[in-house]
Amino acid sequence: MMQATRLDQWARGWRGPLLAALAALFAGLPGALFLPPLDRDESRFTQATAQMLETGDFVEIRFQDQPRDKKPVGIHWLQAASVAATSSAEARNIFAYRIPSLLGAMLAAAACAWGAAAFFGAGPGLIAGLILAATFLLSTEAGIAKTDAVLCGTTVLAMAALARLYAASIGLKEPFPKGESAGWRTRLLFWLGIGVGMLDKGPVGPMVVLLAGLSLWGVERRAPWAARMGWAWGLILVLAIVGPWAAAITVKTDGAFWGTAIGGDVAPKLKGGQEGHGAPFGLHFLLSPLLFFPAGALLPAALIEGWKGRKTPGARMALCWLIPGWLVFEITPTKLVHYTLPLYGALAWLAVFALGRAWGTRTRWTGAALSLVAGLFWTALPIVALIQYGDHAGPVAIAWMVISALLAASASLAGAVMALSERRRLPALGAALGLGLLAHGAIAGGLAPRLGSLWLSGRIVALLDQHHLNPRGGLAPGPVTVIGYGEPSLIFALGTETEIGDAGDGGEAIAEGRPVVVEQRAMAAFQQELAADNLKATALGQVKGVDYSSGKKEIMTLFRSDSPPPASQVVTAPTNLNATGPVTGAAPITAPGSIP
Repeated sequence: MMQATRLDQWARGWRGPLLAALAALFAGLPGALFLPPLDRDESRFTQATAQMLETGDFVEIRFQDQPRDKKPVGIHWLQAASVAATSSAEARNIFAYRIPSLLGAMLAAAACAWGAAAFFGAGPGLIAGLILAATFLLSTEAGIAKTDAVLCGTTVLAMAALARLYAASIGLKEPFPKGESAGWRTRLLFWLGIGVGMLDKGPVGPMVVLLAGLSLWGVERRAPWAARMGWAWGLILVLAIVGPWAAAITVKTDGAFWGTAIGGDVAPKLKGGQEGHGAPFGLHFLLSPLLFFPAGALLPAALIEGWKGRKTPGARMALCWLIPGWLVFEITPTKLVHYTLPLYGALAWLAVFALGRAWGTRTRWTGAALSLVAGLFWTALPIVALIQYGDHAGPVAIAWMVISALLAASASLAGAVMALSERRRLPALGAALGLGLLAHGAIAGGLAPRLGSLWLSGRIVALLDQHHLNPRGGLAPGPVTVIGYGEPSLIFALGTETEIGDAGDGGEAIAEGRPVVVEQRAMAAFQQELAADNLKATALGQVKGVDYSSGKKEIMTLFRSDSPPPASQVVTAPTNLNATGPVTGAAPITAPGSIP
């Protein structure tokens, strides 16, 4: 076990969890602030939340006119509260929707530190929280407006509370130096973690906690901590959190929500690779050094030393948290990289346990190699991304690429030094974590927003704004009709009424004086529709990019209607602004032909 240091002294009490939470804030904030809305999951979540705010219906989850019966409502309520407090649904400010994820990551890091302190001391507990905060997986999810960072936070909170109840039941003195026991506040936090986690992502969080508790009971053949959980009022609290919405959605959809959520979302994940996300057993294990970066060098020692020390309470608790949940996610045919995130707190606990023990030569060199391999990936990624998607990047983007690559390489080298040198282990780990935090911030907040080819929806919106054809600006009739491209980020940016249609819908939009955006593959059909209906439209400009959800290169053309719109569709521009006029080089399209 690590000896007490100054770190133990000023990490005691609330200070350790607070510092870990601040590290998570620092790690996730650049991406949350500067990344454009992402496809597809994030923009589906944010658009559904925006519609709740627009309609006042906070029970049923809908994406445009379609019910979204996949996940519970918790994340939407959190996002709606965040948007209402800091912005508005009309503003479409993506950062406001990401605040709950950022807070979820902060909660995960703080709870990780709080729980680890029960076994390893305040200083090592802080280190565990810092390790989790710096992992590229958590810091990435912290900047994405969906369920996973909040799920991680609630699950780690429940596991940390369970750990402290377990530590109290076996008489550990470290978390309770004055003889007090884990009291009602600890039990309350446990049940809050379970209840909010269920409302956020259904059974996933409770499953992880239940498997950990059953494993701990199975290993020790006794569970004195289980009698002190406050089952009666705890389950009532969970029911009070989840029950009202569950009843309301059952009534409102006549039970259809549960049939679709279980039969259309959960069951396909268990049966096979849903939506092309199938992968063999072991994928999560192979990816863990990349996702646990910059602390990947600790993984061999964490697993080996953790298993050797499995009879010690801290290592035993972490292994019971890690192993059964990890096996479930490996066995499940559908695999996404973030599925194992609620288990990364256990890896952080095992890592700080290993830091206080002597490592074998193979363990040290394996850790150093993993750090260098993961560092090579994260060093090469900014370079390859700029080459592939930089789209005539300027000096600022190149500078961010260089900074990102250098920071990632430096973090990996510091991790390798940490693995190979026992004397410099803690300083090298601190350097790796700090450099890793900076590297992630540079990639997510500096370089990625400047990879223009990736942000096709943003370019389409900018083209509409340039020609004063964005209905949200109040200068053009809406909604915009989009043909051949339907990513949720564009719907989120242009508004709920945005029409994703075909050539016939495009012709109708032109007849009504509304703008139309057409993907190149649908151009011939759109021109034929114009010719058949004797309609006129002008191509105002094109944008090119990559739909990274499908991997396809897209060319989008914006059309302005030159057919007189119905009187009810006429929009009068404000007197202090010029109405859209002719565009240089624009050509009327009246029959099939090439776009200028």
